[in-house]
Amino acid sequence: MTALPKTRRTGGAAVGALRGAWRRSRPVDRVAYKVGALLFGSGLVHLVVLVVSGTSWEGPLSYRKAMTFGLSFGLTVATLTWATSFLRMSARLRSVLLGAFTAVSVVEVALVTLQVWRGVPSHFNFETGFDTAVSMTLAMGGAVITATVLAFTGAALRPAAGLPASMIFALRFGLVVLLGALVVGALMIADGVSLARGGDPQLAYTTAGTLKPVHAVTMHAILVVPALAWLLRFTAWPERRRTLVVRLVSAAYVLVIAAVWLVFG
Repeated sequence: MTALPKTRRTGGAAVGALRGAWRRSRPVDRVAYKVGALLFGSGLVHLVVLVVSGTSWEGPLSYRKAMTFGLSFGLTVATLTWATSFLRMSARLRSVLLGAFTAVSVVEVALVTLQVWRGVPSHFNFETGFDTAVSMTLAMGGAVITATVLAFTGAALRPAAGLPASMIFALRFGLVVLLGALVVGALMIADGVSLARGGDPQLAYTTAGTLKPVHAVTMHAILVVPALAWLLRFTAWPERRRTLVVRLVSAAYVLVIAAVWLVFG
């Protein structure tokens, strides 16, 4: 019998591992994955709306905002669900944290999308009582998301028996960088609220916009680096080499973040 090419065997093993992980996943994980898919789908729908409508890609009223929030939160919910499944922590605590992260993500995307369709800014908007409530809810949602990621990061930084060193490093790196993304988001909100309350909402949107590229790049390190570490498990490389590759890619990721900060920050 002719042996299958190595790349095909590796790909088949990875797909099989994903199927096995789905079968073993807890109910909260399956709900989170489905919610992530729905949010991502919402982003795709708004991409179509944006293209078909021919409206601007820029500004706080653009359908682009509903698109990016849907895509980003959908991807992040699914990624965090998968990544935290490797952490050594209480199943009940993880379920609570993941449930909170997922629920708040739905609220964030729903409110941003609602405001886009209403034709008003979702952030830094204090024109009416309802708009103020939306802006403050979005800010409080960011605080909840930060608290959950902080708890997951704390769990990742504790000693973890049974996990390859490459995956441990990747999870820690991804979560720490994700935490950094949330700090950047908090700075965007704090500066924007201060400027909007001071009577200059346009400057608030402009100032916050300069940090968007850095925020976007740092948001998804939790997907890129752990996914690489996971895929390397299906190679014949020794763990030392896999860890070295993950560390090098992480260092390169930091350089990308720094470059984006210098160019756009």
